[in-house]
Amino acid sequence: MDSLSVLVDRHDDGGMYALIRSFPAHLREGRRRALEADLTWPEDPAQVVIVGMGGSAIGGDLVASMARGSSPVPVEVVRGYTVPGYVNARTVVIVSSFSGNTEETLSAFDEAVARGATILCVTSGGTVQARAEAGGYGHVLIPGGMPPRAALGYSFSVVATLAERLGVLAPPDGAWEEAYALLDAQTEDLSNLEGNQALDLARQLTGAVPLVYSGNGLMEVVNLRWRGQIQENSKVLAFGNVFPELNHNEIMGWTYPDAFIGRLAVIVLRDRADHPRVLRRLDITGELLQDRAALWHEVHSRGESALARLLATVNLGDWVSYYLAVTRQVDPTPIGLIDALKTALG
Repeated sequence: MDSLSVLVDRHDDGGMYALIRSFPAHLREGRRRALEADLTWPEDPAQVVIVGMGGSAIGGDLVASMARGSSPVPVEVVRGYTVPGYVNARTVVIVSSFSGNTEETLSAFDEAVARGATILCVTSGGTVQARAEAGGYGHVLIPGGMPPRAALGYSFSVVATLAERLGVLAPPDGAWEEAYALLDAQTEDLSNLEGNQALDLARQLTGAVPLVYSGNGLMEVVNLRWRGQIQENSKVLAFGNVFPELNHNEIMGWTYPDAFIGRLAVIVLRDRADHPRVLRRLDITGELLQDRAALWHEVHSRGESALARLLATVNLGDWVSYYLAVTRQVDPTPIGLIDALKTALG
């Protein structure tokens, strides 16, 4: 059997290993750019709407998740062609498109402009940059030349920093420094091709159908990111759900058919801030179902601040999806079916 380093050399033509390893550096640089950007907005915005798709939207999802319990105004993420009916002159719309050419995001951009909203753009170029410069809209440019999902460090840190400047997100003092330190150490560990936690989990997922469970708090969006990364990087279908809702319906789906259930590999993302009753539900559900699954693996978030716990768990999932790809001898970077769909759409 080929060593992991040989598999990486042979099957990572797109350089995804280096991009995931650069996640902490991308976070630092994105935050620097957002802090230094010369931007203006209304003193008392009524709401913040983040529009984007795929890898460009997930950063907004993570920010909205962190802001949910403390923001004085609603923070909503829109994945689609239209903005909510409430968008008006008191709304700040953050347009997040890595390429700058995302069809759905450009449509929502146009709608937000027509409604008189304040526009802030996060992009590496393309039509979004051109429109921002032509219209005088505030914008933060991030580096291009990588898959959007690999640019999360930039897109998250820019949107999070904009949210801080807008007054809708307030991480505790030292949270960013803690996140950087934790991610630096974790990157050294998880990039070790001699063996690490992410590689071990990836090997356990080989040949199974990943099913990601979490509470409906901080880990809910991390759950979505794990599934998206497994799907795009590993080219494997992945599914998921959240507590407590799944206890009211999906749990019964574990009854039949036995042959399919026996192929499910469950990854449970746990966080110390999950509601106490959700934690109890996680425990009981595991007792009821783990003997039916091919794998029942629990991941406990690491770190003190919500920011550190969020980013470290996201980063772990990125590494798991990477190792699942290369150990299956699949290049994690190409997205052939997505490219074919875009071509067919014209």
